[in-house]
Amino acid sequence: MQKEGYRVSSAHTCREGQALASGHTFDMAILDINLPDGDGYEFCRWIKARSRIPVLFLSARDLEEDVLNGYEYGADDYVTKPFSMKIVLRKISVILSRETKRTDVYDDGFLKIDFELGAVQIEEKNCPITPTEYRILKKLIEHKGQLLTYSVLLDALWEEGVQLLDKHALAVNINRLRKKIETQEHGYISNVYGMGYIWK
Repeated sequence: MQKEGYRVSSAHTCREGQALASGHTFDMAILDINLPDGDGYEFCRWIKARSRIPVLFLSARDLEEDVLNGYEYGADDYVTKPFSMKIVLRKISVILSRETKRTDVYDDGFLKIDFELGAVQIEEKNCPITPTEYRILKKLIEHKGQLLTYSVLLDALWEEGVQLLDKHALAVNINRLRKKIETQEHGYISNVYGMGYIWK
């Protein structure tokens, strides 16, 4: 997969996988069912409860019940072993492409964000925000319902060229953003004191 240009992080147990998922952001998860310290189905459910990233199962368990369980627990696709790597890579490409299209626009009826255009609207009226505020907004929405610690958020923004020096600078930008997009009836960003932020 790395030869195809994907950046890959691997874990061999549920515990290692949870540690990775808690400390980093990913575009997709590829899981097996049989793990040394747990069940791939439950790990899939754990992932889906915390983020919107797609999950692909690669497993030797090829019974109809196994495949249906995979989908029941939230998997986006299920491939049984042995498999063709070309087919797996094609499935990954299709899933990621579909997910990109799905997240091009956020619209809850009050706040609308077109990620392709980088445009923000409040009740169909343009809401000017800075490039830094936009990147913070996008990163939080990508991980809706998931706590992003100060360090994880700062690192993720740094990778996109936003060089905020510390959590105080981050807080200043988030407070400005909240004043622009939030009202008493519409609150989006929750500050978990001493830890980080959550898009509710």
